[in-house]
Amino acid sequence: MRILVTNDDGIHSPGLEVLERVARELSDDVWVSAPEFDNSGVSHSLSLSDPLRLREVSPNRFAVKGTPTDCVIMATRHLMKERRPDLVLSGINRGSNVAEDVGYSGTIAGAMEGTILGIPSIALSQAYGKSGRDNIKWHCGERHGAATIRLILEAGIPQGTVVNVNFPDCEPEEVKGVAVTAQGKRDNDLLGIEERRDGRGNPYFWIGFSRKPFTPGNGTDLKALADGQISVTPLRLDMTDEPTMTRFAQAFAERTGG
Repeated sequence: MRILVTNDDGIHSPGLEVLERVARELSDDVWVSAPEFDNSGVSHSLSLSDPLRLREVSPNRFAVKGTPTDCVIMATRHLMKERRPDLVLSGINRGSNVAEDVGYSGTIAGAMEGTILGIPSIALSQAYGKSGRDNIKWHCGERHGAATIRLILEAGIPQGTVVNVNFPDCEPEEVKGVAVTAQGKRDNDLLGIEERRDGRGNPYFWIGFSRKPFTPGNGTDLKALADGQISVTPLRLDMTDEPTMTRFAQAFAERTGG
């Protein structure tokens, strides 16, 4: 099995190194195509107005000056064009990608691009809590990563579906199983604007995240992580709201006589 590994945190991120080790538990044929710099929050963006720069870091390991989507396209259409990958793994992200994060995440977008190209693809993220970004339990995702991926592949990933995996913020032996979940939902105050002043007194702004206490819905990715479980969420590329499509079709037909 030929595996392509990518991420959004960048070529030098610890989570990428962890995922490479996980991938090598599954195959000896592992390639890496990851962003030269941190691309967190870029979602499924493409670099259309700037050229892509490619740098070989080591054999079969490449840095791309572009987005996670660019990296997957670069790998499948250029680096591995003679034989494309059988599996795309994206991550392991620094922090969970659940609920509304799905729409912003470059990690999920990397796996999404693989899915668009017809390749089974899985996004993986490691949650962290009050201990902060400098004390992430990468060994949790590393310990459980290969087994989780194997189970997903054995079950089968349908065409048009990307799988989103999140590891809880706990020690590997404290994980309380795997939960197959739905995408959760937080409240509407997730994002805010923080105004600050530079050394000359001029204002500048940061987008800030608010993580207020709330009760996650049962059966969701948020609830699984809160309960110390690995969350596995299948996401479809087709975002059509079929019930509303049917309702709109009826409404327009009645109005226009069609």
